[in-house]
Amino acid sequence: MSVAVPARRAVCRNVLGQSLPFRPRLQHQQQRTAIFGSGGKKGDDEQPPSNRPNPVLEDFRRQSDANPVQSQQPQQQGHGPQAGDLTASSIFEDDRRAQRLVELYDAEEKNIAEGNTTGTSGKRRDPANMQRVLDPDPNARERWERKKVIQMVRRGGRMNKQQMVKRTEREHVLRTHNLKTSVKKLGMLARQIAGKTIDDAILQMRFSKKKVAQEVLQQLEYARDEAVVMRGMGLGGVETQGNAGKPNKASSLISGTAPAAPTAPTAPALSDPQDEKSPVQIQLKDGKRHTISDPSTIYIDQAWVGRGPFGQLPDFRARGQVNTMRTPWTSLSVVLKEEKTRIRLHEEREEKRKKAVLGKVWTHLPDRPVQWQRQWYTF
Repeated sequence: MSVAVPARRAVCRNVLGQSLPFRPRLQHQQQRTAIFGSGGKKGDDEQPPSNRPNPVLEDFRRQSDANPVQSQQPQQQGHGPQAGDLTASSIFEDDRRAQRLVELYDAEEKNIAEGNTTGTSGKRRDPANMQRVLDPDPNARERWERKKVIQMVRRGGRMNKQQMVKRTEREHVLRTHNLKTSVKKLGMLARQIAGKTIDDAILQMRFSKKKVAQEVLQQLEYARDEAVVMRGMGLGGVETQGNAGKPNKASSLISGTAPAAPTAPTAPALSDPQDEKSPVQIQLKDGKRHTISDPSTIYIDQAWVGRGPFGQLPDFRARGQVNTMRTPWTSLSVVLKEEKTRIRLHEEREEKRKKAVLGKVWTHLPDRPVQWQRQWYTF
């Protein structure tokens, strides 16, 4: 008959005749000191942690005492969130941070002007560091300036035709983001708006039945606003800064107050030359007639499309089959110019046509008397 007893325990009972005393296993408790390690003695840590020398901290304190301006950092107002405060992920956080820096720099400039340098905060801009970024290669800049001066001297200050056009006419180019449409569909809209004024093109896209026409409408409005703000296009009818603030007929009608009557006879005011200009009728390159009332009107000179990347879209078919469709993306680019460019191109074409016509007209030789006529050769 077998007994379910471990072999070693059975042997011990048989040999010694009695069971061994049970010795419980004690868990080892690891002792840690304040610094590191385990099982250290109390005599090894005689000094408290606060009284130990720290060379890094002492070096930092010496530098802070030597440079109090650089050690001070702009402190945030309030330690915790306040009512009406913005979160760190807010889109206005960068603007507020920039405004705080501007206020700190203004306070620093004010303290420096008053002679008080202890209250300055923030770090001042170093002109040497700024010069490294703004002018990384001074020798190349000097060579470029010398080259331009030599060109000006050789030409006597005259500019070629391309430079004159760049200085006298405005131009703005805009490329839209990729639109979810094909080149064929967007190309028809590009041909539809090319050559029209920006207002007419926006009107065409507003009433168009094409799905992508609404996105093109938004991009045209954005391009128009960008051209007005960045290039100053389409501002021919706006008063100049010299006449700004002076009451005129329009301002009196808007405000509802009648203009003050002159107390003494004054000289007749010169009329605005813009009012005297009558609409100009020109002929476009394709032969169509076009009337221009304001030379500063913005029009679309060129419009073209560009093929973008292709996406992937599953097409579920019968019997568990799935096809992959390629969805096209296309971009639209437009070039905005003013009507004065059309006027210049029309004048150049007319001048070229007149030269070609007048150059082919036959003119008879002048009636001059024949001289030195002899019966023999004179050589």
